[in-house]
Amino acid sequence: MEKNHHIAFFAEKVYFHHWPPESPKWTESRKEKIEKDINLKKEDKKIIISAKLVQIDNYVFDSVKKIGLTIPQFKRQSTMIFEGHCEDFDAHVHVTTRSEDYLEIFYKLMKWRDEYFPDTPFLDSKN
Repeated sequence: MEKNHHIAFFAEKVYFHHWPPESPKWTESRKEKIEKDINLKKEDKKIIISAKLVQIDNYVFDSVKKIGLTIPQFKRQSTMIFEGHCEDFDAHVHVTTRSEDYLEIFYKLMKWRDEYFPDTPFLDSKN
C-alpha cells in the first residue's frame, strides 16, 4: 500500500463503548449521541482510513492502537476492533462489514495495519 492511500468501505455494524477504564467517563449526552449516531443506527456507516486516522461517518479517531482484525468462522464478514481517541473521548470500537468484498477489505486492512502500526499488539481474550 502506498503512502497516503485511502481505504474506504461501508460497515453494516459499528459499535463504540467507553475504554480504557481509566479514561474520562462519557457524559450522558455523549452516550446518547453515540447510541443515536452509531450504535443503534440501522444504515451502513462509511469507513475511511487514511494513514493513522480512522473516520466512521463524522467521527475521526486518532491515537489509534491495539488494532485487531478477524474473519469469524462460518461468517462472510470481517471485523476490525481498535482503541482510539476522538474529539474529547476515548473508545473501543468494533467495525463489521458484510459486503461481498469483505476478504479484499480484510486484506487491505492487514496491509494498512502492518504499514502504519507495525508494533501494534494483537488483541486476544485478555485485552
